[in-house]
Amino acid sequence: MKLLFPFIYERYLAKQIYVAFSFILFALVALFLFFDILSELGSVQGSYTLPLAFLHVLLKAPSRVSEIIPIAALIGSIYVFAMLASQSEFTILRIAGLDIKRSLIALTKISLPLVALTLFMSEWAGPYAENKSEQIRMKALGATYTSQFKTGVWVKDRLRDEDGSGPVRPGVRYVNVGKVDKDNEIRDIRMYEFNDNYNLLSIRSAPAGYFDETGIWVLNDVTETRFKETKQTDPLNPAFSAQTFTHPVLTLESEVTPQILSVLLISPEKMSIVSLGRFITHLKENKQDVQRHSIAFWKKVVYPFTIFVMLALALPFAYLKVRASSVGIKVFSGIMLGMSFQLFNSLFSNVGLLSAWPTLLTALIPPALYLLLAVAALRWVSKA
Repeated sequence: MKLLFPFIYERYLAKQIYVAFSFILFALVALFLFFDILSELGSVQGSYTLPLAFLHVLLKAPSRVSEIIPIAALIGSIYVFAMLASQSEFTILRIAGLDIKRSLIALTKISLPLVALTLFMSEWAGPYAENKSEQIRMKALGATYTSQFKTGVWVKDRLRDEDGSGPVRPGVRYVNVGKVDKDNEIRDIRMYEFNDNYNLLSIRSAPAGYFDETGIWVLNDVTETRFKETKQTDPLNPAFSAQTFTHPVLTLESEVTPQILSVLLISPEKMSIVSLGRFITHLKENKQDVQRHSIAFWKKVVYPFTIFVMLALALPFAYLKVRASSVGIKVFSGIMLGMSFQLFNSLFSNVGLLSAWPTLLTALIPPALYLLLAVAALRWVSKA
């Protein structure tokens, strides 16, 4: 700890903030999990017993932790600074030479372990535990992943030869999957292939299939209808012939993997940075809109560093006079600040999506505005 916090006052502030942060984080996570358990009780039936429901909710705790860390850091640091001010400890530190610049440097160091914790929870522990949580629920309920559309998941793929293999050629393939089971199994598959002039080339349907170890889709009991244009003297009145084939087993090369299908079934905000990056690349390669996923990607990148913004927002509370407001009012102010940041951050993302603003700018503006608010508050209290 001495390596990160070489000065005594830094170690003292870090210890106080981490203790308060841990207590508030535990309280907030417990509160949110309590409401999650209440909402999950309606799904308890049959094999999905109450202990499994509790386990399902508890496995969502890492994701909750990553969402709550900045707010817990803000409330905890405000409480610590308010207590230091009420006991005149911060006044003594200021007399000893702790100015605003040194305070901000100390808070930057204090924020680094919290940033690392946020990244760990949001990028590894959260997605892993969330996946296990859904598997437990699916296995108990005998359910499968489905999308919000009645027809299942739709995804754009690249066109290949008639047998489904070979190099990529001009055109497009649209894949519709009704359900996604565990172990990379899919059901109710339909494929529509078009050439570069958007003429329909083929329709395939299969009741089930799976993704094998070599990265190939293996479809069972496939019915395929191929369309070919017949030669006509009148180009404005084309005629097409259709041939229908059945295949007990059909293998297809595709860029649509189970990971991409699973990504389509969850909101971008709950995905990891790595998963978002891969999916954005897939969307760009298929010339699809990436605005929503790109905003979520940059918000995920920027979000851990908002912890420093929250700590900077808390610092002015150490300069307020004790008689001006009680510790309780200061903590309440911290709660309101944290809630306002979360609401403004979500609102700004939706506005940026509707207005097609630059995605990095959309993710940066909310924390930048609150950082400016912290700087303005520090300038005000330093002159008071």
